[in-house]
Amino acid sequence: MDNLLPKEFDMLEPLVAAWALPTQNERQQRRIGSSSGELRYFYDNMLPRLPSILTYLDRYPIGELPADAARLLSLALSLAEVAPHIELYRGDPKVPYSFDEARFVAEHGDARH
Repeated sequence: MDNLLPKEFDMLEPLVAAWALPTQNERQQRRIGSSSGELRYFYDNMLPRLPSILTYLDRYPIGELPADAARLLSLALSLAEVAPHIELYRGDPKVPYSFDEARFVAEHGDARH
């Protein structure tokens, strides 16, 4: 059976089902639908590993990622979606004092990566 992620990142495999989402719209909807605790758990598990994740992904041209590395990239992109909500908005899954994000749909948001 193939690993979901490259072997050096197998400790992140429990995050794959929920957070390795291939489109921006899916990542945004996951963030909006998550609790503060879920965001914090994901952030705390991903952030310390981000430098090694980026170093690993840099081995491949963006269009030539193997499936396990593409899932790793999706996790990193989900971290980019979540991080401001931990770092700036005290873990609030939505943007405080703003319009409901569901009103805004990115035109390119269904494109993969």
